[in-house]
Amino acid sequence: MDRGVVLSAPGRVALEEIHVDEPGPGEVRVRIEATGVCHSDLHIIEQDGWGHELPVLLGHEGAGTVDALGEGVDTVAVGDRVVIGWKTACGECESCLRGEPRLCRRPPAAAGRLHRENGDDLTPVLRTGTFATRTVVPARAVARVPAELPFEQACLLGCAVATGVMSVLEIAKVWSGARVAVIGCGAVGLSVIQGARIAGARQIRAIDLDERRLEQAMRFGATATGEGRADFAFDVVGRRETFELALSLLSSSGTAVLIGLSPANERAELDLPMLFARRATILVSHGGDHIPDDFSRLAQWALEGRLDLAGMVSRTAPLDEWQEAFDAMRRADAIRTVLTP
Repeated sequence: MDRGVVLSAPGRVALEEIHVDEPGPGEVRVRIEATGVCHSDLHIIEQDGWGHELPVLLGHEGAGTVDALGEGVDTVAVGDRVVIGWKTACGECESCLRGEPRLCRRPPAAAGRLHRENGDDLTPVLRTGTFATRTVVPARAVARVPAELPFEQACLLGCAVATGVMSVLEIAKVWSGARVAVIGCGAVGLSVIQGARIAGARQIRAIDLDERRLEQAMRFGATATGEGRADFAFDVVGRRETFELALSLLSSSGTAVLIGLSPANERAELDLPMLFARRATILVSHGGDHIPDDFSRLAQWALEGRLDLAGMVSRTAPLDEWQEAFDAMRRADAIRTVLTP
């Protein structure tokens, strides 16, 4: 019997026995070896599913081993080590057909493959559901990763790292020599900092209320802490005060990038004359608009030492300790806790 962490009703989360079906056509089943505990899962719990139909199988930052193939799958094989991507492209929508798969609004899902013991279908978070021993996803949602990259590091590519790094490289397109400010220095913020370093930014300012996170930011590539003028300001928190701060830091022709998930009904005020005078640009990053094709490049950077994944793994724990992992995240005691189902 498989197990998974399930949000069954508002505020009710538990580790349960679950049923995992065989994969259908174009799908794969993955044995989860490692899954990062991301703030987005806490957001889903606190927002009563965040649009997901209950009951919900939590988790979306996973890596593992393919253990079954659906009909027609020839892109991976049983035994392959893979990272699961929650953001992939359907290949058929308007965005995909015009050559912009990163903007796909109809990412495929393997619906109806996961169930509670009573037979109720589980909705996997962001079409993945990685807080489990196994899950089923579309084959196009997985990407092979090198055997040299440990699972507990590889899983971070599936969300935090791809979101942060690709927000820099794909969304903002930070140029070499730019000044960057990063507001919020958790796992995604540290990944933004690493992306800015890879892009060649000459100044990377880390801004956070927690001194421990500022110290971590300096280790991952920040060059300074505190506020200062920026060509690119990344709001990794998503609150009124942080977004307004990002706008206020912009220099002439600067760009503010919203990454953090905001709570329902969050609002911010815009100083339109200031935005006009500075010719400011506002961008929204939806997970860095990453796709699974990005994982191989990120994995290679990790193996080359350009991207520090090992330093982001604060601790590993069995799936049974999911609650402790969330508590550590609330206390900011860990950059990332990785569960090993």
